Amino acid sequence: MALAYPLEIFYDGSCLVCSAEIDVYRKRNPEDRLRFVDISAENFDALAYDKELSDFMARLYVRDAEGRFFSGVEAFRLIWQAYPSGSVYRLLSALIGLPGINFLARCGYRLFARYRHLLPKRTPTCDSGSCNLNHPR
Repeated sequence: MALAYPLEIFYDGSCLVCSAEIDVYRKRNPEDRLRFVDISAENFDALAYDKELSDFMARLYVRDAEGRFFSGVEAFRLIWQAYPSGSVYRLLSALIGLPGINFLARCGYRLFARYRHLLPKRTPTCDSGSCNLNHPR
């Protein structure tokens, strides 16, 4: 499948771990192939993307320039494919694509996503109400 760039990455800016990961991608953004959308921002409107905020909060989403959404481990693979050949990210993308490793990565990501709400927050309060992660998945 050929990807259409740029990729929009929908991430939770209130999550300390998520934000740290995105900051790494932001610093190494190859040819501006990645765009970043903070779903915890007060002005974020999930309905503009035909999704509920709870969908975005449940897992990482990426949308390509043609409007196709990908989530979870597949989203990470596509982010990593945006980097030049020979980079460690491209290697990770290929590695995670292997059947046994892909299965383990999906299981690990499901666990992470389910318990992410227990991780420290980037800010101690959330006035917008959109960064409430008290959802079981």
